[in-house]
Amino acid sequence: MHDLETQVKQGNIESIVKDLISLLGEDPNREGLLKTPKRVESSLKFLTRGYKQDIEKILNGAIYEENYDEMVVVKDIDLFSLCEHHLLPFYGKANVAYLPDGKIIGLSKIPRIVDVFSRRMQVQERLTSQIADCLMQHLRPKGVAVVIEAFHLCMAMRGVEKKDSFCVTSSMLGMFRSDPRSRAEFFSLVGKR
Repeated sequence: MHDLETQVKQGNIESIVKDLISLLGEDPNREGLLKTPKRVESSLKFLTRGYKQDIEKILNGAIYEENYDEMVVVKDIDLFSLCEHHLLPFYGKANVAYLPDGKIIGLSKIPRIVDVFSRRMQVQERLTSQIADCLMQHLRPKGVAVVIEAFHLCMAMRGVEKKDSFCVTSSMLGMFRSDPRSRAEFFSLVGKR
């Protein structure tokens, strides 16, 4: 097996980063770079911790029977992720809503769900759908709406170098897809047209 593949299988990110620094033309033994491989390993493990998180443990039974049928919205949820194409960050806000059908979820669980899926190598489109699908699956509401607006450093720092461009994605499930009034109310509540 190739040395790099062996290192990856053994989880030796630090060693791989040291090699990467050399391949980029720098001296990994230079004072300013001595601790960089370990820092990068720690950073990458933190930024991708969503792979090791279990939604069931995150929810921790925080779904409650409740006779409430009006829209619930949690807006402006900060999110940070890594573009899977370039491993550069993208960050922004998620707006999440659901229409209960006899059950509600603890409000802090919605940002935690956003965090689980954003702390992975991602594309924004998939991230948006994963959040909506997760809530639909576990809560079984009448509908779920998710809108994410994010700034991608892969667009700002390289390639087209458009530093002021944002990407907006949405996932509308259930009544948010079928009922224009529910969708319009959601957009009104989160300040979008």
